[in-house]
Amino acid sequence: MPRAVTSLVSCALAVVVPVAARGDAPLAAPAQAPTPPPRLVNGADEPGARDERPDATEPRTEPRIDQKLAVWRFDALGIEPELVARLETLFRMELDRLDNQPMPSRRDIDRAITGDARDCTGEDRCLAAIGKKLGVDVIVAGTVGQLGDNYVLTIKSVDVASARTLQRIQSDPLRGQPDELIEGVRVAAYRLLAPGQLHGAIQIQTDLIGAEVRLDGELRGRTPLPGNGVIGKLALGKHALTVTAPGYDTPYQDTVEVHFQKVSPVVVHLVPSTQVIGTGRIERIERRPFYTRTWFIVAAGVAAVGLGAAIGYAAGHVRTCHVGAGGNAGGC
Repeated sequence: MPRAVTSLVSCALAVVVPVAARGDAPLAAPAQAPTPPPRLVNGADEPGARDERPDATEPRTEPRIDQKLAVWRFDALGIEPELVARLETLFRMELDRLDNQPMPSRRDIDRAITGDARDCTGEDRCLAAIGKKLGVDVIVAGTVGQLGDNYVLTIKSVDVASARTLQRIQSDPLRGQPDELIEGVRVAAYRLLAPGQLHGAIQIQTDLIGAEVRLDGELRGRTPLPGNGVIGKLALGKHALTVTAPGYDTPYQDTVEVHFQKVSPVVVHLVPSTQVIGTGRIERIERRPFYTRTWFIVAAGVAAVGLGAAIGYAAGHVRTCHVGAGGNAGGC
């Protein structure tokens, strides 16, 4: 199983490296800082989801970290070190996107840290000593352990000056799919150092006009919503969506899942109301031919009687004529 997952993570890195090779320009880095790799575009992780990060459509407005960071290492707990090294690489790349300051590479750290310091397994004091040698403000270390078929990342950040833990987090169990591993590592980086930027969005897709949209009981507006129906800056996880409209008895109700820096589309349809407007009585109007009407029958009967009388009179009247000796008829 770990070997298969290692192969999957290798595929994930194969996706990351070509994206980073495009060399998109940094959005908020100082002039002396190297160009950070562009953010992962993994909108294909979920059918229908698309990238929600602001730099895809508008300039980034969220603040970036302005401290010098370093990642010491991730230790493997009962799993292949190769898999852990690849997850550490993904985590380091995500921190590099968050930080304004350039981070020391794995090679720089291996050159600077020698002797007993290399045996540090995550204690605050030894991590702080390593951080001082690297000249950073905060140093990060972690472990990756296996829980059944899942993997759990435990990561902490240590303030170098005070040698105290600033933050410690544990990821949700991660399955062995590349997209989930990528998202899990990215979420872990933000939870550790930029929890205020952990959000996603949903998009209401409907042809209803004037429908009321509520999310977790809060009124969000009426359709069509501004921003092409996108409701952003939502906390990760499940949210209760309700859409109601005049003329529709049953509202649309659903639980929608918000994913990290993605827009999840929600298609809303309502069934028209079955309520009767008016008395509810059905009247049948039939059009009958004119020859079935009473007036036509009476008129036809009168005409028949008149015609019969005329014919009878003509048949009963005999004309008499007198013919003279010369053959001339007269007195008809």
